[in-house]
Amino acid sequence: MNALAASAGVVVDRLFGEPPTRWHPVAWFGSTMNAIEARWWADDRRRGAGYTAVGLAAGVVPAFVLRRAIGPWAATVLASGVAIAGAMLEREALGVAEALRTDDVNAARLLVGRLGGRSTDSLDAPEIARAVIETVAENTVDAVTASLFWASVGGAPGVLAHRAINTMDAMVGHRSPRHQQFGWASARLDDAANWLPARLTAVAVAVAAPSHCGEIARTVRRDAGRHPSPNGGVIEAAFAASLGIRLGGANVYGGIADDRGVLGDGRPARAADVGRATALARRATGVFAVGCVVTHATARRLGRRASAPR
Repeated sequence: MNALAASAGVVVDRLFGEPPTRWHPVAWFGSTMNAIEARWWADDRRRGAGYTAVGLAAGVVPAFVLRRAIGPWAATVLASGVAIAGAMLEREALGVAEALRTDDVNAARLLVGRLGGRSTDSLDAPEIARAVIETVAENTVDAVTASLFWASVGGAPGVLAHRAINTMDAMVGHRSPRHQQFGWASARLDDAANWLPARLTAVAVAVAAPSHCGEIARTVRRDAGRHPSPNGGVIEAAFAASLGIRLGGANVYGGIADDRGVLGDGRPARAADVGRATALARRATGVFAVGCVVTHATARRLGRRASAPR
């Protein structure tokens, strides 16, 4: 049962965290794709689509090898444990919160810069808190629930395909002059892969914060479209409404300003809200995992009933 194995992968991530970088399959994948980009790059969407296809194959083929070696169940648990990065996300976010709590703004800027691509040199404490909460929200989908979803749907091949897509998007999918054309296919594929998981995660956030359910629904409907990402806006709006804060606004990436719209009606973010955001991400992940297991079990039961002789 893929959904149960995927949920076990969440537990593996919580218990053991990330492997050392030199042994991490995602780091190996990133190094390989960097080498491919160096030889293959052109300011052309077709070359970028070829890069994306190679990367997708590089993610999926090892998954089938793993399934043959240790079996589908164990392969899904192991692949999910490697692909899901909720423990690392929480640890890094709480490190930023601790730096803010001790008024070490320079350390907080350095730490939050490791979590995302935005420029942090001029950020003050509320902007740092906003940056890390937005990162927690978006990566709860990218690095946790979307992996859970695709592991539940497709086992080890599904989750490693998603991790390959998401990693390529992080590498070449951003809108820099070099990658605007070359990274187009990776970015669009990542948008498609995360479209449904992002919306299901917003539902999980509402279930995890039932007293804010109506506000979450209203804020997502009203504000999500202001964000340039079709998925980031959904989950960031859900987090903003649940936490009673305001997210979004102007960010700077590589010297280029990016207005992401204002999400939510609450007050500006504070350092204490980072811990609240990580706790919300944990609860929403639990809700999402239970939903995957229940949905999978229900679908199997209905399938058996439909195929039973009458």
